[in-house]
Amino acid sequence: MKTKGTSLLALSVIAALVTPMAAQAAWPDKPIKVIVPYTPGGATDTVTRVVMQKLSEKLKQPIVIENKPGANSTIGTSQAARSKPDGYTFVTVLAAYSANPHLYKLNYSNSDFVPVSHIADLPLFLFVSKEVPANNVKELVEYGKKNHLTYASSGTGSSAHLTGAHFAGEAGIEMTHVPYKGSAPILADLLSGQVSMVFDPILVPMGYVKEGKLKALAITSAKRWEGEDDIPTMEEAGFKGFVMNSWTSLLAPKGTPQDIVDRVSTEIAQIVQEPDVKEKFKTAGFVPVGGSAAELGDLIKRDSELYEKIIKDNNITVQ
Repeated sequence: MKTKGTSLLALSVIAALVTPMAAQAAWPDKPIKVIVPYTPGGATDTVTRVVMQKLSEKLKQPIVIENKPGANSTIGTSQAARSKPDGYTFVTVLAAYSANPHLYKLNYSNSDFVPVSHIADLPLFLFVSKEVPANNVKELVEYGKKNHLTYASSGTGSSAHLTGAHFAGEAGIEMTHVPYKGSAPILADLLSGQVSMVFDPILVPMGYVKEGKLKALAITSAKRWEGEDDIPTMEEAGFKGFVMNSWTSLLAPKGTPQDIVDRVSTEIAQIVQEPDVKEKFKTAGFVPVGGSAAELGDLIKRDSELYEKIIKDNNITVQ
């Protein structure tokens, strides 16, 4: 015969087991914050907002974008690292995330985060000034062995800088890096011939290629760009293994529940394949990926090793 006390004890045990599961199933029950460590209106911010608007609809909770630019994205990323790992804070990062530990003294490390989703790749095109007498990568290398070339970037340690340095090393030519503050002055000097070349996304320079004012010799991705089928990949141009996309991905603070990480990763993988999202990505120069958390972890590690080698081989430092 069960006593009243025994029944109450049994109910307490059941409640203790059910409550955590119920609380877990309730996620999300309040707005989610995504830190974007770049300025509003830029490509990274735009892509993040496109994805998060869709994710908000699926999760039925508002997602607030908080822009925290500065120090090559390390300010916003540092804030994310210190955030509570409860599934209500995420951070968008670019390929610079893999390079920054080799350039800066950071107050966070990769171990402070868990990968969530590889959202998209941002291929770079090799744009060359009309003043350079080369119509393909082979001719560019031959010209560079006899003449001095310069390459532009948006700053020391940027994807354009590291890609250019890697190209010079692989080609066996010496080139001078010219850092700029912003894309507008890069474009102006590229058009005037003040700088020889730049590895840059398709968005703005390709319009000048169509007008015959610039040349596009190759793309850094593993596949050719849809609609620009006459532009070869760097591998096709003779540089085996030369695949150096920038990319945008989502991370969460270490300790974020795995079921939440998996849910967000799965939702994003579906979102980036929606036709309207793919079109918006293409307009911004991105290629949708939506890879798993494990695949993102592999990408971060692989790029970190590559960037570390490039930075060391070229003695790259941030002043």
